[in-house]
Amino acid sequence: MWLSVSQQSRTVQEDHMTLAPTLTTLDTLPVGKSATVIHLAPAASNGQGADVSRRLMELGFVPGERIRVLKRGVPGGEPIAVKVGQSTFALRRFEAALISIKPE
Repeated sequence: MWLSVSQQSRTVQEDHMTLAPTLTTLDTLPVGKSATVIHLAPAASNGQGADVSRRLMELGFVPGERIRVLKRGVPGGEPIAVKVGQSTFALRRFEAALISIKPE
């Protein structure tokens, strides 16, 4: 089957769209799901963001690390219990929102 140049271009574009990684933040990952850490954002304008990001990295939330959401607190879904390696941490939603992930 022969495709015109515009059809080939569209097909290639559609293929690239489906291959693009779906990135989100840890605060949106459902309970029981796993993901890989991609990036930690320096946080908010209150000046404490760098400290929070540094602390998260010290706890093991580093690019390439596999994580899993174990549980969410009630009410409001806070804190979020997250397993990193052999350790489990409770994060506030704003802390989890600083962690960009690629869900598995």
